[in-house]
Amino acid sequence: MSTQQNKSGEKSSETNTHCEYRISLEAQIRECYGRVVYTHKTQEKCADLLLKKNSRIKFWQLLLSAVTAGTFLVDLFGDGNIATIIGALFSVALLVLNSYTQDIELVSVAEEHKNAAIKLWNIRENYLSLLTDFHNLTTDVIIEKRDELQIELLDIYQGSPRTNYKAYKKASIGLKNNEELTFSDDEIDLLLPQELRKNKTERNKI
Repeated sequence: MSTQQNKSGEKSSETNTHCEYRISLEAQIRECYGRVVYTHKTQEKCADLLLKKNSRIKFWQLLLSAVTAGTFLVDLFGDGNIATIIGALFSVALLVLNSYTQDIELVSVAEEHKNAAIKLWNIRENYLSLLTDFHNLTTDVIIEKRDELQIELLDIYQGSPRTNYKAYKKASIGLKNNEELTFSDDEIDLLLPQELRKNKTERNKI
């Protein structure tokens, strides 16, 4: 009887230990998912910021070129002393701006951020699928999938451009305040065919 009780106690202890481990494992995967969500969104925001910056530079290049050409015409056909000075100043500004754009390929770097975001999107969805399937998978399968995702993620991080704090803040605002990654049932219903919509009442109205 004592031996049976000991075996039962040992099994109960092993079961509790295994349950605690699965809880810790799920918590780790949830944390990994959260980090990937933020990194993915930050990469997207970096690309957006660089493209906006490139648009502003192009605008100023066009404006400075127009003003420089205008002052040249004034200098050519009229009293151009002041126009010459203004034209020279704008020419210097344009030269500095052109030199800056030659040193930094904003569009090219933005594309690198976009490509990194696309790869991270796939990892993000795989983590989400793993969390969805978590309670139907054995611990060994979960560990295998987790390790595979970590290897893939390391490879992506090594080939990705560095992000910045401004992009991270925009990503944080987008995820927390603007709910850029979450949808209500009604919003999802609008994106689905009628037969797949969750809200039956609204489905019949549409």
